[in-house]
Parts: sequence; C-alpha cells; structure tokens
Amino acid sequence: MATEPTTARGRVHAQRAANSSAVSAAARAGFVARGVIYVLIGVLAVRIAFSDGGGEQADRGGAIAEIAQKPFGTVLLWLLGTALAGMALWRLSEAVFGQAGPDGDKPGKRAMAAGRFVFYGFVSYSVLSYAAGEKGSGSGRSDKNSHDVTAKALEWPGGQWIVGIAGAAVVVAGGWIAARALMRKFQKHLKMAEMSQKTSKAVTFLGMFGGTARGVVFAVAGGFAIAAAVQHQPGKAKGMDDTLRSFSQTPAGPWLLVLIAVGLVAFGVFSFANARWRKL
Repeated sequence: MATEPTTARGRVHAQRAANSSAVSAAARAGFVARGVIYVLIGVLAVRIAFSDGGGEQADRGGAIAEIAQKPFGTVLLWLLGTALAGMALWRLSEAVFGQAGPDGDKPGKRAMAAGRFVFYGFVSYSVLSYAAGEKGSGSGRSDKNSHDVTAKALEWPGGQWIVGIAGAAVVVAGGWIAARALMRKFQKHLKMAEMSQKTSKAVTFLGMFGGTARGVVFAVAGGFAIAAAVQHQPGKAKGMDDTLRSFSQTPAGPWLLVLIAVGLVAFGVFSFANARWRKL
C-alpha cells in the first residue's frame, strides 16, 4: 500500500526533472539553433535560384560551411552544436517522462520524441565534429549521402522494396508536416495567449507557410527515393540540396525555388518564435 504513493511521488519528481529550467533552457537554445540552420538553407537556396549555384549547397552542410567562413565561425559552430545537443536532451526527456499537455504521455508521442532525440543527437554530433576539425563530418553533401545510402540499400535482398517503402514513408511524413501546418496544429504547443494580436498573426503565418514549405521539401525528396527504387537507379535519390534545385527546373523556373526557399526562412523564424513561446 505504501509503495503506490512512493511511486507517484517518484513520477512527480521525475516530471519536475524533465521540466526543469535547465532542460527548458536547453530546448529553447535548440530551437534557436534549428532556426539558424533553416534560415541559412533558405538564403543559400535563394542564391542558387539566381545563379549557377557555384560550390554552394542548400542543405545542413552548406549552412555549417557558411557559418564556418564567418568571423569567430568555429566558436559559433560550437555554440550551435551545443544548442542542438540541448534540443536532443529535451526530446530525450519527452521520450522518458512524456511531453507537455494532457496527452503527452501517449506511447506514440514518446516514440516520436525518441526518434527526434536520435535525429538531433546526430545533427549535434556532426556540427560539433566539424567545429573540432573533422571537415567531412558536418559539411558532407546531403545529395552524395543520399546516393550512397540508396545504392547500398538497393544491393540488399528486397532492396527496391525497402527503398520504395522508405521513400513512401518520407512522402507521408512530408504530407503530414504540411497538413499539420495548414491546420495550425502547432498553436496548441505555443503560448498564444501571451502574444499580442499582431504577433499572434505573424507567428501563425510563419508556422503555416514555413511548415508547409518544409513538408513539401520532405515529400518531394521522398518521391525521388521512390523513383530510385522503381528504376533501380541510386542517382535518382536526392538530398535536400538537389531536391531544392529541382524546383527551379519546373515551368515556374527559379521562382518556385524562391517561394520554397522563403518558406524555409519563414520556418527558421518560426523556430525562433518557438524558442520564446513554446510550452515546455
């Protein structure tokens, strides 16, 4: 009989630890870091739209390389990587203790938080490795990585099915991201009541526009993976850089790429808003 109250108290203490000021600060720093990366990717994509692209790449590696070229670039990369590690820590706390909100303890939400923990942990590691001098770690082209991974997967037994299913999953994920953005699902995670009416409208627009653009990029990248599986050609798979460049090859020319790029910048700014008003 005495163990039940003890267990309940333990859960309360665990929840408090998960929602501690340190973890909250780490999460908010992580949102800032994510915003910086998306803003830079969007800016790089705009440059590519109106030029031959040169050696620039509109993906995470390109954003890291862009930061590294700035004054105190290495210091900034250390800060960025550490902030992303904070994001990973927060996602881990959500996976272990549950998310904020009445339904934050659902197994599905915990599983998604665990997946995000792994993702942000990897991104943090790649940025910190680059800052430490391993230049091939954080700045590798996403396109080459996609080609290499797809080529290896296609060599496996049932490789075409594996790549095709993975591509379909990315398409679904992209559609899910875009749909949730258009339905303003993000608002339940933000302290909308603390914003002025003008700020609320701006944040809502950024979330809808930015989230939709992000979802479209995911969905198109997934479509290329499906094409690689169907045609058994690893080169058909594209990372973020080539996926973004493909928008400029449509009848709309560079303007569709510009629209998507501005949307990614909007998502970056929306991430800054999350750093300020996210419920943690």
